[in-house]
Order: sequence, then C-alpha cells, then structure tokens
Amino acid sequence: LCIIILICYGASYTPGYTGLAICEMVLSIIFFIVYTLGLNKQLTFVHWGWSDFIRAVIGALLFLITSLIVLIGHRDGPGIAAGVFGLLAGILFAYDAYITLPTLRKSHTAAPTESPEGV
Repeated sequence: LCIIILICYGASYTPGYTGLAICEMVLSIIFFIVYTLGLNKQLTFVHWGWSDFIRAVIGALLFLITSLIVLIGHRDGPGIAAGVFGLLAGILFAYDAYITLPTLRKSHTAAPTESPEGV
C-alpha cells in the first residue's frame, strides 16, 4: 500500500508527501526482516514489541493527518487517490497497533501469601 501511495504522490502535481510513504515503507520492511529472521530474539537490547507498536501508531497518525490535508487541498486525480489510499493505510496501521497492544500487556500473577512453612 505504501508503494501505491508513493506512485500516486509521485504522479501528483505536488509530490511533497512522498517522504512519509518512503519512511513507513522502509520501517515496515526493516521490522518484517527482523521478525522473519528471528533477530528479535537475538538482539534483546531493543524491545521489539514496543518499537513495532510505536511505529504503527506514528504511521497511523501521520498517514491520517497527511491524507486529510491532501484530500482537502488537492484537486488532481493522483493526489486524491493518494489521499484515499493514505486513509486506508492509516486505518491499517491503526489496526496493526490495536492487535499489537495485547501482546505487550503481561498478565500479573499474585504473589503467594502463605508462609513457606505452611503454617
């Protein structure tokens, strides 16, 4: 979807919003490679779950904001298509953040309250 948005912004009269699509596409590819190769288990100094969640939230917010700006201000066909695809990408990034959040929450187990002697 980021590639389609990139093409639409490139064909538009004002291709100034291509940077967002490029950055999110590169970050998504990096996280895909990290999880595919299992590097998240080897590189433990980074909390990959929270990093992925923050990437998804920032991507959702930025795509929604820029898409609304493009839809309100542009009158050319590729710009409007990029705005619509950007709204769809923002919704998909928000859904990614929504399904990532429960994996970050840890269930708390209660500490034992009885004495070790069993008395």
